Amino acid sequence: MENEVKQQEQIKLSQDFQTLIAGFFPNTKYFDSRFDLLQVQIDESRRNQEQIKDQLKDFKGDTDKRFEQAKDQLKDFKGDTGKRFEQVDKRFEQIDKRFEQVNERFEQVDHRFQRLEDKIDNLIERIDVKIDGGLKENRNLIVRLFTFALSFSLIAVVGMFGKLFGLF
Repeated sequence: MENEVKQQEQIKLSQDFQTLIAGFFPNTKYFDSRFDLLQVQIDESRRNQEQIKDQLKDFKGDTDKRFEQAKDQLKDFKGDTGKRFEQVDKRFEQIDKRFEQVNERFEQVDHRFQRLEDKIDNLIERIDVKIDGGLKENRNLIVRLFTFALSFSLIAVVGMFGKLFGLF
């Protein structure tokens, strides 16, 4: 019995010792639960990483689609702009043609005015010639009439003197 008591005391001491040590040092269950928690967190992080990777792939795909759409829209815009500039160029060509026509028309009008000016100059010159001729004729007539009037006056004065002096 003594042996048994000694053994029980030894067992009791070892249990006390284990309890004391267990109080200072965590047991394997503690580490197991901590490692399990860490493993769950790691697994969750990996799932989150996979989700983020999938979201990034989706985002990249959406972004690529948007860039392709933007490129297509830009090509369409460039095409439309090119067509509009071609239309504007055609309109400018039409306007240039119209300006050429207007310019030709102004040249025709200018030519007509030049011809009218020449005709008016010729008319004025003929009128000047006629007026000059008429003035010469009028001068000649005036000189003849003046000469006639002077001659008549001279005859009248001579007649008066003749009557005064009794010559007639």
